Amino acid sequence: MTPTSLLSGILPLVEDLTREMADDTRYARLVGALRAHFPCDAAALLRLENDVLIPLCVDGLSEDTLGRRFSIHDHPRLKIFVASDAPTRFPYDCALPDPYDGLIPNQKGRLQVHDCMGARLRVDGRTWGVITLDALDPGRFDAVDMTSLASFAALAAATVVASERMTALRVYATTERRRADAFRKAATERSPRGLIGRSDAFLRLMEEVRVVAASDLNVLIQGETGTGKELVARAIHAGSARAARPLVSINCAALPENLVESELFGHVRGAFSGAIGERRGKFEAADKGTLFLDEVGELSPSVQAKLLRVVQTGHLQRVGSDREHTVDVRVIAATNRDLAEAVKDGSYRADLFHRLSVYPLVVPSLRVRGRDVLLLAGAFLEEARSRAGIVGIRLSGDARDALVKHSWPGNVRELEHLIGRSVLRALASRPDHDEPVLTLTAASLDLSDTAPGELDMPAATYDVPRGSLRTMLAFHERRIIETHLEQHGGNWAAAARSLGIDRANLARSARRLGLR
Repeated sequence: MTPTSLLSGILPLVEDLTREMADDTRYARLVGALRAHFPCDAAALLRLENDVLIPLCVDGLSEDTLGRRFSIHDHPRLKIFVASDAPTRFPYDCALPDPYDGLIPNQKGRLQVHDCMGARLRVDGRTWGVITLDALDPGRFDAVDMTSLASFAALAAATVVASERMTALRVYATTERRRADAFRKAATERSPRGLIGRSDAFLRLMEEVRVVAASDLNVLIQGETGTGKELVARAIHAGSARAARPLVSINCAALPENLVESELFGHVRGAFSGAIGERRGKFEAADKGTLFLDEVGELSPSVQAKLLRVVQTGHLQRVGSDREHTVDVRVIAATNRDLAEAVKDGSYRADLFHRLSVYPLVVPSLRVRGRDVLLLAGAFLEEARSRAGIVGIRLSGDARDALVKHSWPGNVRELEHLIGRSVLRALASRPDHDEPVLTLTAASLDLSDTAPGELDMPAATYDVPRGSLRTMLAFHERRIIETHLEQHGGNWAAAARSLGIDRANLARSARRLGLR
């Protein structure tokens, strides 16, 4: 590439800096220019966060690449890019595995990249990330002037830093920059896997999270099982002024009824059988921080009343004690139940509901997030690849189509488990164990259109007792649980999976209905 052609390639990017546009668009134009001026089959821009490279934009790579997280300790080529002052090109017969093997659509044969080069991007004296270029043909980069690539990398870094500063100015105009930076950092460093997405539904949720994180309001996170409510809670805490203080979590549905109060409020010695010493509860452990109450809809009425007092006043008493303790705790609660309906039917306290849901959030189900499923699948595939110790795992075209079309009744959790199972089965059954890249097809994913809870159910030929709506609903619920238990030979865990709920939730429902 001549200096003139390089300049003509970068000038539109410089001109873009005077225009208002989304970062995604700006990065896409940058990577498009990179691919246009260097002969390659794929190019990518990746940002470095705590020794992990996060793809921000790819051109020529499969869509699920955007959801992958590449640890430089697992990928020696990327580690060399990050550490090298000058652009690096690997010979076509280099023995080091390429992180993109199998990720260039329509790759044939052994699915290997044959020519690869990349360059580090430096911003304000630190390594910001890398640009990578890959080709399927040996020798494709023989004619590339590495000085031109270095020049492009320097100009790309200038484009990136200018874009980041423009974005920071927009953020500063709407909220405190420190908290916004803390949220962005937390979103990529503390729980990157669960906060992956680009769909409108996901971006709306992230904007809500950003807004409420900067406040000290109590938050009620609602959503179906498996949507990632706990990860949303962690992001809210990480973006708040309490981020340096503890985030304490408790699953209200997993605790025996007689231990809930002790777990929440603590106890003194001799308060009950087995209380051999004094113990702080979760509220005291979360003092000056955040308490995350998962499955808060499963609390009994007596515990609801005591929880209300603490949420209202910040005062609590340990079980068996008359002494009051004062705590300063932000409460984030989560539930897969419709608590507003529970309030109407009298099974949940209205005053507690309103105290918890000062700022309600709804986490969208995976089936309304469109192609986010491919980004999440990419993240899970990269984790599976690292655990399996293989070069790469790719999705075939029919596998990607199947993932997008599936209804995902179990949401992100179902996807995670599906990917884990499919990789294990594919590893066990692959005919060529020397093949460096494992391919998952639609057949190996074994996706079914049958959602949890859609097993064959007998016709409702039984007589429904007369009475209130609540009585009739309880009767139907009891019959459904009994039927699923019969279908699974009394296996409670299997029955819970078929119903699409946690085993602890099923156990609590069974006790409430007199089945256990």
